[in-house]
Amino acid sequence: MRTDSASHGTVAFETWAAEVRDLAERRNALILAHNYQVPWIQDVADFVGDSLALSKRAAETDADVIVFCGVHFMAETAKILSPEKTVLLPDLEAGCSLAASITAEQLRAWKAEHPGAVVVAYVNTSAEVKAESDVCCTSSNAAEVVRSIPEDREILFLPDMFLGAHVERQTGRRMHVWMGECHVHAAIDPQELRSKATADPDADLFIHPECGCTTLALWLLSEGVLPADRTKVLSTGGMVTEAARSSVRRFLIATETGILHQLRKANPSKVFEPVDEDAICRYMKAITPEKLLTSLREGVYEVTVPREIAERARRAVRRMIEIGPSSGGAPDPKP
Repeated sequence: MRTDSASHGTVAFETWAAEVRDLAERRNALILAHNYQVPWIQDVADFVGDSLALSKRAAETDADVIVFCGVHFMAETAKILSPEKTVLLPDLEAGCSLAASITAEQLRAWKAEHPGAVVVAYVNTSAEVKAESDVCCTSSNAAEVVRSIPEDREILFLPDMFLGAHVERQTGRRMHVWMGECHVHAAIDPQELRSKATADPDADLFIHPECGCTTLALWLLSEGVLPADRTKVLSTGGMVTEAARSSVRRFLIATETGILHQLRKANPSKVFEPVDEDAICRYMKAITPEKLLTSLREGVYEVTVPREIAERARRAVRRMIEIGPSSGGAPDPKP
């Protein structure tokens, strides 16, 4: 079964999508998909967005079942916010290298070294780590979360070192930052970014704050090598919103390539090119159209979170949602 956008008008896609929608209706299931999912899954989902937008949808839905097309920590977050719902993840191997970079035991040891510090956990973490944290954040609201903390409080920020450094620059706050990274974003080459930006002077640059190239990009900005008016550090939801608003016609995108489908679909007259066409997350791509269909047919695989951990983690996630801001996502394709 093909999953590229060129096949969207074919009988294969229409037949598959019709069965998915029929099964979802029979189960009273909400299908959530992250911006990095394959195009077929993005196009059949009830809602497509970044982590914050998906968390909000999970918390608000009246569906009986949430089918999460993302990675494991996202499905856990949905279960934390909707403990009475059945949460399904079509592939339990859909993990996250960033979430795996810190454990609850490691966090407890870190907290012991900094008693009284406020723990800010990126949502890309396990339920156990969230339970040890004071507040969660996503790339779209990390700066707002940090600004909400009194200036006399020490902050432990985890686990992404690139996002942490970006938030420090945005807020002027000094934090203790965990040295974790997303293997996909960390591999995006700063020199490739510079080379492509130089070769395409009419394009805007959209850079995800998890990227290893973010630090160099901001330094190049300060040196005048990259123009400030066309270099933007954005969450995936922010990229979707900014691309629609902008009058620019060409864009260079530094993040996982799955976002290109949303950008191109929403802006057919504009051109979007990846800084690194190999920036593909094998965990996000673990969920295939076939696995989504199987998940709906057989009710697999259910994600659970122990009650005590869920209750503690829920406080941190709800604080994240309360702080906001509203995050970009694609419109609900259902009538």
